[in-house]
Amino acid sequence: MTAAPGPGSWAGVATGIGSWPGVDARESAAVILGELAALPHLVELPARGLGADMIGRASALLVDLHLDGTTTGYRLTGRRGAIAARAEDLLHQDLDGFEEAWENAGLGSGRTVKVQSAGPLTLAAHTELTTGRRVLTDPGAVRDLSESLGEGLSRHAAEITRRTGAAVVVQLDEPALPDVLAGTLKGRTILETVAAVPEPEAQHVLDTTIEATRRPVAVHCCGGTVPTALLRASAADAVALDVDRVSDLDGIGELLDAGTTLLLGLVPTTAPATPPTWREAAAPAVTLIDRLGFPRTVLRSVAVTPACGLAGADPAWARTALRLTRDVAAAFAEDPESL
Repeated sequence: MTAAPGPGSWAGVATGIGSWPGVDARESAAVILGELAALPHLVELPARGLGADMIGRASALLVDLHLDGTTTGYRLTGRRGAIAARAEDLLHQDLDGFEEAWENAGLGSGRTVKVQSAGPLTLAAHTELTTGRRVLTDPGAVRDLSESLGEGLSRHAAEITRRTGAAVVVQLDEPALPDVLAGTLKGRTILETVAAVPEPEAQHVLDTTIEATRRPVAVHCCGGTVPTALLRASAADAVALDVDRVSDLDGIGELLDAGTTLLLGLVPTTAPATPPTWREAAAPAVTLIDRLGFPRTVLRSVAVTPACGLAGADPAWARTALRLTRDVAAAFAEDPESL
């Protein structure tokens, strides 16, 4: 049996955030394994439609709960409908494609793979109850969702280990977390209000899922208002963020002081007019560490990622982005003080 990965599994490596362009599970898996051998991830292919996007994928992971489609998005149900069935079929295709690419690449045990899912708060913010209200407005439903998601991710990780022999780490995508905390989510109807969730309650929901995964977990939040204090106090081992959108320098410094691994999003998600060199892509991270007053050797302990998912990129840039990510991570690992 493969040993469980430690909390430092992502330090010093390059990896992706999650989504990828196209619809071919086998092709995408081959690219990811070829470019990100140190920490490959099971990609999401949202171009395949309902059940394949970040929220829809969660329906294939939940235990004893399901998501079904509505005219406004997804609805939480206790019965497996067409959308849940489709999400499960797509996930199985992804797992089959990843396993095949893994075998073709001759990769054995002793490696680590990353999986990702919408986090419990983002999932609760963007799904509905049968009444049409956001799940986030019902604390009992939020609790059930967070427990179901954590157990589902634990089973999902075990399935990857069974197929590949690899250890697994988990990334929870929480793009809605700043809105959840600020109370800025709009109701589904003019009569509905969505109150702010206090930080202690939000942390409890997040920790419920993290602890149920039984794996090291990174929380990804791509907003500029990353709730660093909440994430530092949480059970998360790592925090993933877009460096260009960081506004809370003190909070980032406190995460580093607390020993939280940072996954730094440094490479553009779509092709810029002039593609950056690896040194140009690395520069914002170097500037950040310098401004915080840490030695540049700290960069050896971070992971490097694209700024966010790559679903909106053309395939050529998506590959280039991964290569840049890998080159930056290698530079940080080799001689960060010379950058």
